[in-house]
Amino acid sequence: MSSHKPKVVVLGAGSLFFGRQSIWQMVHSEYLNKGTLALVDTNEVRLNKMVKLARMVAEANNVELRIEGSTDRKQVLKDADFVVLSFAEDTVKYRGIDCAISEKYGIRMCSGDTIGPGGIFRAMRELPVIMECARDIEAICPEAWVINYINPSTVNGMALSRYAPKLKSFALCDSHHMPHKKIQYAERAGIIQDKREYTSEIDHKFEMQIAGVNHFTWLLKAEYEGQDVLPAIAESMKRTAETETLGGDTGAKAIFNDAISYQLYDIFGSVPTCTGHSKEYLPYWQGLGKLKDTIPPLSIWETEDRYKRHADMWQQVDQFLSGETPIEAYMSTFGPDHATDIIENMVGNLGKPFFINTLNQGAVTNMNDDAFLELLCEVTMDGVKPFPVGDMPRGIRGLQELVLDTHELTAEAVVECSHDKLRRAMLTDPLVNSIADADQIITELLELERDILPKHWYV
Repeated sequence: MSSHKPKVVVLGAGSLFFGRQSIWQMVHSEYLNKGTLALVDTNEVRLNKMVKLARMVAEANNVELRIEGSTDRKQVLKDADFVVLSFAEDTVKYRGIDCAISEKYGIRMCSGDTIGPGGIFRAMRELPVIMECARDIEAICPEAWVINYINPSTVNGMALSRYAPKLKSFALCDSHHMPHKKIQYAERAGIIQDKREYTSEIDHKFEMQIAGVNHFTWLLKAEYEGQDVLPAIAESMKRTAETETLGGDTGAKAIFNDAISYQLYDIFGSVPTCTGHSKEYLPYWQGLGKLKDTIPPLSIWETEDRYKRHADMWQQVDQFLSGETPIEAYMSTFGPDHATDIIENMVGNLGKPFFINTLNQGAVTNMNDDAFLELLCEVTMDGVKPFPVGDMPRGIRGLQELVLDTHELTAEAVVECSHDKLRRAMLTDPLVNSIADADQIITELLELERDILPKHWYV
């Protein structure tokens, strides 16, 4: 990589979750904006929109960022320093199918992209393509850093580390984007009243420890000037739980999160940090109890709302392209993104810590070195090094191990195309409680997703 002229390739540039923010950061950062942003998407119409948008933003901000675009990744991988994987074909449609069939057999998923039948089948759809990308990267730009930004992040990250071990790779999820996450907890703890009050001095005095499997992470420690503020954080969740369904986001992933967070703190003594997903990893809100619970069963992931949200995002892109929204407003409309923040940190050698999904390597002392966990890490061009955590508390640790086994088996099932391991993954999964139902879910989803799943599942 020539000095501060990095080449960043985005596979899945039409991913609205990441594509628009990556343009913002590549233009904004003095460490990145003299380099190259190469956008790849198999949908040519969407690709052309994003390439045009990126060029307009670069020009409006007077930076020399070079923009490339292709529907064929092999055309642009040469000389890549970073390759970000952020694609998902027709994900709204298929997640909708996963959630509807699972609900038919008593499994409720509010997100359906990481655990439960939804997580397993999403891996079956995305991971084969990820491994094809990995083979191309090995052949064309073997020194590039590969950043997986596709769910299930643990399954995909684990597979890259195990089945493409020569590549430098890690996996990401945006839920612990720093320092935003730390600022949220500082507010919860009453250390600050408003995020604008957060300073580097407060940051140094506020010690926070988060660890666990992606989407199932826990705040294990929170201290300010040596005082334990974890109870204060939990108490703030208990307070907001009383009003959390009034106004605001009442989508399936958002509803009752503070109430559930407090309930889990009450049981385990730690606060879940990604409750919108974590609540789906546990059987408690599946509506299976004989008695009525204080918190109702999980709402189901809302397919139609998601289609609308995606349509709105494309409309926003179109408004920039047509000039209806001035392109000058782009930089104040968007903001930093987790993946490109980390790339900036690596290129500029800025020394900031980030939450990364990677091999444990002894950070959590009572879990295996190869446990694939989300941990605060030092991230440089030389590698990813987790900071020490100590023991994972009992109870939480057991739940984590079960999830890791499900994820491991899913990765093996997909790469080996093994029906036996697919069934074993499904029956290890914490949401599955009937062998007959699990077998039927597999049968129905294989049939309904025949047009997108690899042909060898049907031989």
